[in-house]
This record gives sequence, C-alpha cells and structure tokens, in this order.
Amino acid sequence: MWMEVRDLRALLAVVRLGSFTAAAQALGFTQSAISQQVAALEAELGQPLVERRPVRPTPAGRRLAEHAAHVLLRLDVARSELARYRAGRSEVRVAATPLATPRVLARALRRLRSTQPELKVSARTTTNAAALEAVATGAVDAALVNGIVGPNEPLHLADAGLLSSVQVATAPVVVALEPAHPLANSRQLALESLADAPWVVAPGLVDQGAARRHHPAPWREPVLYEGADLATLLELVGAGLGAALLPAWACAADSRVIGVPLGSPHLVHRTELLTLRPGETNPLVEAVLSQSVPAVPGATSAT
Repeated sequence: MWMEVRDLRALLAVVRLGSFTAAAQALGFTQSAISQQVAALEAELGQPLVERRPVRPTPAGRRLAEHAAHVLLRLDVARSELARYRAGRSEVRVAATPLATPRVLARALRRLRSTQPELKVSARTTTNAAALEAVATGAVDAALVNGIVGPNEPLHLADAGLLSSVQVATAPVVVALEPAHPLANSRQLALESLADAPWVVAPGLVDQGAARRHHPAPWREPVLYEGADLATLLELVGAGLGAALLPAWACAADSRVIGVPLGSPHLVHRTELLTLRPGETNPLVEAVLSQSVPAVPGATSAT
C-alpha cells in the first residue's frame, strides 16, 4: 500500500474544513484536484473515506485523518530542521498565544533589538494548534503557548520528542467572577462548589482541558467565547454571564472582575516555549529563557 503525502494533506484538509472547496483554497489546488486526490486514497485503500453529500468523513476517513495529522506534522518538522542548515537569516519570527505570559515575550524582543539592532523581528498572535503547526513548518522560529494543567504536567501539544518544549513560567489559577457574585469574597474556591454555576469558556485564550478532566461537572452548557481578546472575556465575566479560569495576573488589577484563587483541584497556568529540536542557536530562545519571569505578578519560572 502506497499513500501520497499530497493525498493525505488533501484528506486532512477536507476533514478539518468540512468542504472540498475550502480545502482547495487552503492548499492552493482546484476543487477537482482535491477530489481526485481523496479519490486516489479511496482507490488505494479500497473503501470510502469521505461522504460527498453532505461532506463528512466516514469512520475510516476520520481515523486516517488522525494518523495523517501526526505523519504530516513529522514531515513538516523534518523539512524545517533540514532548512536550518542553509545560510542563516537576519530575522527572528515568533508566534505567541494571547495569555502566554506576554511580558516575557515583550522583554525578550526588547533585549534582542538592544543587542542586535539590525535584526528584523516579527511577532504574531495565534492559537496553540496554529503555533504548533507554525513551528513544525518553519513559519516561525519559536512559539510561546499556554494552558491550565496539573502542577507537574506539560501541555502535551506535540508528540513526545517531536519538538523541544521548555517551561517558561507558571502562575496560580484563579476563578474570575463578577464583583457582585456571592462567592467573590471567598478566600479560595473548589471547582466542585461551582457545579451549578454558569461559565464562560474561551478556548482561543486558555486551554482548560486539565480542569475538565479533574471536574467535568461544572462545565454544563457554558457560554462560548470564540475570540482571543482578554478584555472581551473580562467584560463577559464582569457582566455576569459566567465564571472563567484564568492565570492570576490576567485579572489582578482589573475592576471588572474578582479573581478568587482556585484551591481544588491544584492547577497552574503554564507557559511553554516551542522550538525545533536540533539546529543552530536561536537568539529568541536565549532571550526568552534569560528573562526574570517572577517579575510577572503571580508567576514563577522553571526552565
């Protein structure tokens, strides 16, 4: 059995985007070409992978897409690692999620510009998933990502050994509440005590997977904020639409909300730096890891 990388990319795009047209636009092919590539896979495997009307993967197609995501990511990493053996660039590119300890990134970039004023620096805001792909494909040199996890738990964004992942900072987790909330004056809160409380969930800002694994009950029918703007999330919480889990520094001095320390389960907000594993010294990595992270309120460093 032989599967073309191009065909796997086509299948993965169709499954992720739910459309042959959208997949074609994303990959730079015609819709007919994407359809032919998926059909080639189906002929090779002897079974349908995508239902056409409506467009949705079959169970076999969904499973193959999961495998394809891992395979293609590894191929992208390999290509990016080899590219680093070419002549070096006078540019540093970084991606960061909105809550990935932004002060660390700002100070790192300032240090880079002060020591290498000729260095071109570009930064972009992104999501965890997009940051992982950007590092793997070489679109950026490094990425800062974040999430809420157990105190000794990594973010688990990539397969073990695929990328280098270094903890940059941790911060206490708080439950953000509107000031008028009856629990706003509590010394600390347990998630189980908020089982019937409304929540505002913002996956583009912070991954709350660990909290959901520890206590799934409090997350019934949350308000979903699909943006990545912290100010908007705080407005939603402050308006009484629900509570939110955030790093302590994110709402420490904001009058719109009250941040009550999360006592149980014991979770932390973790920021990690993602880079390719081998290659030449990355000046951005050195600058980030040299920062005094405890200067961020409620944060501690660990490298």
